[in-house]
Amino acid sequence: MAEYTFFTNPMSRGQIARWALHEADADYQQVLVDWANKPAALLKANPMGKIPVIIHHASGREKVVTECAAICHYLAEMHPQCGLLPKDDEMADYFRWLFFAAGPVEQAIAARHMGFEPKPEQQGMAGWGSFERTITTIEQHLANRNYVCGDRFTMADVYVGSQVDWGLTFGTIPPNEPFVAYAELLQTRPAYKAAKAIDGKLIEEMKK
Repeated sequence: MAEYTFFTNPMSRGQIARWALHEADADYQQVLVDWANKPAALLKANPMGKIPVIIHHASGREKVVTECAAICHYLAEMHPQCGLLPKDDEMADYFRWLFFAAGPVEQAIAARHMGFEPKPEQQGMAGWGSFERTITTIEQHLANRNYVCGDRFTMADVYVGSQVDWGLTFGTIPPNEPFVAYAELLQTRPAYKAAKAIDGKLIEEMKK
């Protein structure tokens, strides 16, 4: 049995988790999920029926991890030899921006896509404030640095980078220079290329 069971669909956030699995050099077996016929094993692991989900088969237990940001950090913790965890002086940036991307960035993009823009008097109640404030904040952080934590790639870049990469692809993040430069740098990583190649092939097969 592989060390991890990975429930995914190539047309989903499962692409983030697959990239993380490859960065961690993890041994995994994929289970492709049909939206209309979700397997019982997925629903047992995650009653919400959402993907991605990983099950870590370790120490005689099945350890379930859901939520992309959590999956990314969990894999970094389980595979410290891959150097994806933050060093002491990187931890503030690592955790701040990992959760900023999982919270305000994702919420801001989803709200805009669905046509909801909080009024000025509502922005204090919205976790992202406004789309403009959220995007400007992360853009300013990425300007004049290669990665989330500075000059070194960490697992936070898998999650933050996926948000930026997808946002540029689908037009939900403006193609400003800091975003484009960051995405292009991440796209050169062997693990990124390997993971995207698998999902790209699966997507093409689904179209047949």
